[in-house]
Amino acid sequence: MQITIRPGDTAWYYSQLFQVPLILIETSNPDKNILSLTIGQSLEIPGYMLNEYNVQAGDSYWSIANRYQLPIDSIEIMNPNSNPQDLQPNQTILVPVRIQDLLINDIDQYTYEKFIQDLTMLQQVYPFIQLRNIGNSVLGKDIIELQIGSGSKQVHMNGSSHANEWITTPVLMKFINDYVLALTNGQTIRGLPMLPFYQQTQLSIVPMVNPDGVDLVILGADAAEEFRDTVLKVNNQNPDFSDWKANIRGVDLNNQYPALWGVEAERKLSSPQPRDFPGYAPLTEPEAIAITELTGERDFSRVNTLHTQGEVIFWGFEGLEPPESLTVVTEFERVSGYIPIQYVDSYAGYKDWFIQEYRRPGFTLELGQGTNPLPISQFVEIYEQTLGILIANLYL
Repeated sequence: MQITIRPGDTAWYYSQLFQVPLILIETSNPDKNILSLTIGQSLEIPGYMLNEYNVQAGDSYWSIANRYQLPIDSIEIMNPNSNPQDLQPNQTILVPVRIQDLLINDIDQYTYEKFIQDLTMLQQVYPFIQLRNIGNSVLGKDIIELQIGSGSKQVHMNGSSHANEWITTPVLMKFINDYVLALTNGQTIRGLPMLPFYQQTQLSIVPMVNPDGVDLVILGADAAEEFRDTVLKVNNQNPDFSDWKANIRGVDLNNQYPALWGVEAERKLSSPQPRDFPGYAPLTEPEAIAITELTGERDFSRVNTLHTQGEVIFWGFEGLEPPESLTVVTEFERVSGYIPIQYVDSYAGYKDWFIQEYRRPGFTLELGQGTNPLPISQFVEIYEQTLGILIANLYL
C-alpha cells in the first residue's frame, strides 16, 4: 500500500499508525532514507491493501474508522483531497485494510503461471520481499529468487529441481506467506515470534528451479513448445509425464553439479531421459547454472534443497561436511521427525556440490511418502512436517 508523506510525518509515526514494525517499512523502501523523508514522497506500507468504500448517508471518518477498526488518521492520509467535514453519499474514499489471512490458496496443479501470479500478489502486499531474476530456463522462463530478511546470516532454500516433485514449490510459497503474515501482524508461528528472526537472517528462496519441467508434468506435451516432439519421443510417446523428473531437455538437474559428476555419468543413462541423465557434462543446463552462480555470489551459511519423497534428510558428502552439520540436522530431525542419513550412494547433487565447494552445511530434504508426484491431498501433512525445518533455518 502506497501513501504520500505529509508535513511532520515520520516513518516511526507510520509504524505506530499502521502497527507495522519500522524495520519492515524500511526494507519495503530500499531506495529511500526513512530517517529523512520528503513531503510529497511516496512510501510503501506493507501488509495492507486499499478498499474502495462508498460513503453512506450519515457516515463520518470516525464511523468508517470504527467500522474497520482503524485510526481516523489512517483514512485521512489515504484521502488527501477529501473533506472529512463534507462527505457526500456515494462518494468513494479509500480505506486501508490490514491483510490478516493467507493470500495463497490455490496450490493444486501449481504451474509456473500460478507461481508467478502468487509472487506478484505477495510482493505487492509485502514489498519487503525482494524479487530477482537469477536466470532463465531452457524455454526462457524466469527463475526467480526471493530475498526476505534484514540479517547478516544468509540461508538458501530451493524447490522443484525435479519436475514431478513440484509440490515442494507450494510448500515453500505457503511458508513465505505464513512468515510475512506473521511479521506484519505481530503473530508467532509455533509459539515463536518471527520479527527477531527477520532481523537475524536473510532468506534466499528459489521456489521453482525447473519451471519447464513442472509445466510439462502438469500440463502435458504442449507445454514443451518447440521441444514437444522431443519430449514425447523421450517419453516413448506416452502423453502422461508423471514420471518426468528432468528439465525440458531431458537432463536431471540434481545430477548436474560438479561433485563426483563423473561417477554418476559412468553409471547413469547416456542420453536424455525423463530422469537420471546427468547431461553430457556438468553444468550444461541453464537452471543448474543459475543456482551455482547465485550461490557463488552470496555467502550462504547453509543450503536446503527440497525434494520428495521418503521423509529423510541427506546431510553429508564424502566426509567434507563440517561438524556443525550434525548439530543442524539433529534439530531438523527433532522438529520434523524426518530421519537423518549422512551418506548415500548418489552424487552430483546441489547439496553435494555446496558441501564440497564451501565446507558448509547442505541438506537434501525428502518430503512426504509415496510415489511421485505426491498427491496434493498430502500437502497439509507434508507442510506441517516440513514447517519446523523451515523455521529452524531462521534461528539456527
